[in-house]
Amino acid sequence: MNAREKLLLGLVGGLVGVFVIGLGGRAFFIKPIREADQKVRGVREKLEKITAERRTFFANEDRMREVAARTFAEDLDEASAASGALLNRAIINSRLAEADFSRLPVGPRRLRGAQEIGWSVRGEGPLGRVINLLFVLDQGPALHRIDGLVLAAGDAPGRVRVTFRYLTLVLTPSPEVERVDFDSGPTAEGPERRAYDPLVVRDFLRPYIPPPPPPAPKGSPPAPTPPPGPPWLESFRIVSLSDWGGRPEVHVRDLTREATLRFQPGDELAGGIIALVDYRPLPWPGRAPLVSHARVVIRIGNEYWAIERGTTLAD
Repeated sequence: MNAREKLLLGLVGGLVGVFVIGLGGRAFFIKPIREADQKVRGVREKLEKITAERRTFFANEDRMREVAARTFAEDLDEASAASGALLNRAIINSRLAEADFSRLPVGPRRLRGAQEIGWSVRGEGPLGRVINLLFVLDQGPALHRIDGLVLAAGDAPGRVRVTFRYLTLVLTPSPEVERVDFDSGPTAEGPERRAYDPLVVRDFLRPYIPPPPPPAPKGSPPAPTPPPGPPWLESFRIVSLSDWGGRPEVHVRDLTREATLRFQPGDELAGGIIALVDYRPLPWPGRAPLVSHARVVIRIGNEYWAIERGTTLAD
């Protein structure tokens, strides 16, 4: 190996040594820096988590204070008395007879962080005033829940029986707050109550009664009435107006003998002759919103009468 080769080999070896020393030094100095960065990130994440938990805690604390301000009292007996007094005021302000309503205490029922108490209310009154009572209680600012609401028709038109439970919470423990005015909510005379007026006007607990037909114009002949039939016609009901092989059939149920009779056009029925079965969809007589899809037409003398499916021969 000549001097030139030795010099070249020394240069290459020196470069390799410098490279190895650089890698070792880099690992020696950078590794602690990386570890320090990881620790800093870990501490920063913990701080951010603690900060988020503090924010959540303070937000929940504010929320609990808002809820506590809507409770009746910190003591069970005081809360029960205050909620009962609110019920009595609501009944009286709704112009309902206090003697028509019974109130029985409910609870206490232990929950996580609170106890549930309330009153089981049962009474009767005019529909509009009962709606007023439920509206005032439901929209009031007090912390409450109306559970098990049942409305049933009363003994007279426009009156209803109502049953429900008015429930509230007593926080345990409860923060010290200044409670809201429980009589500051919407009243039955307010505009919000008007949205429930259709319930009162409709008297929704009773079946629909169609309005009377308009009077006939003056000078028009009276509408024809079918000839009176024997009372046994009430026992025969049209149950089917089917079509078999292009020929209609009329099935009549004898309610007295529990038997079904079958007729076809040309047969005698209800004191006349079956002229045809009309399958056109037409308004139901006297019940205009409903549609009748079939009827049997009977000729009695020189007049024709239609009996809708589901009605009796007397109709």
